[in-house]
Amino acid sequence: MTANETVTAAAVKLRITEIFASVQGESTRVGLPTVFVRLTGCPLRCTWCDTAYAFTGGESRSLDDIMDEVAGHGLKHVCVSGGEPLSQKSCLALMRALCDAGYSVSLETSGALDIGKVDPRVSRVVDLKAPGSGEVERNLYANIALLTPHDEVKIVLADEADYEWAKRQIAEHRIAERCTVLLSPVAGSLDPARLAEWVVRDRLPVRFQLQLHKVLWNDARGR
Repeated sequence: MTANETVTAAAVKLRITEIFASVQGESTRVGLPTVFVRLTGCPLRCTWCDTAYAFTGGESRSLDDIMDEVAGHGLKHVCVSGGEPLSQKSCLALMRALCDAGYSVSLETSGALDIGKVDPRVSRVVDLKAPGSGEVERNLYANIALLTPHDEVKIVLADEADYEWAKRQIAEHRIAERCTVLLSPVAGSLDPARLAEWVVRDRLPVRFQLQLHKVLWNDARGR
């Protein structure tokens, strides 16, 4: 690293809600021991959001400080989450630094912001907001053309109407031909067994998933 790069890295600041080690609860990386870096702030207000505590507050930290804490956990996989991590411009520098340091990095993003500048080494897990989220109009459909087999699309469903909507989106935009599609039920709203039955009945080219961390620890923070 050159002197100029060192100065730049030291100047990068991000607002962080929490950094912790757990098992990945979602995506194709489910079950992998992972360090989570949860950034503060989100422009969306989904009705079923389970991380509203990350909307505000947090602590301003330097990139070097964040990298040191991540390294201290001694894990290979890192998930950058929120809130909406891309609402902070310095998130791009964080993910680039994590990749440069040799970590296997994933990004959990709402799908409302441009993913085009994310380091190509990062696996982008992009939400597509169903009507039940209350934020369907925030979907940035231009992101779909940017998806690669390295990425994933996650659709969280509150009811059967959401499921039918998701089926149409998957077919219309041919999303499953671009990357893995994940369907999840809203906890306490849609019976997981019903969703699984619909997926099998309709032979959807998707992966059904539950949030493993909720099965293990409910909504406990830092788990």
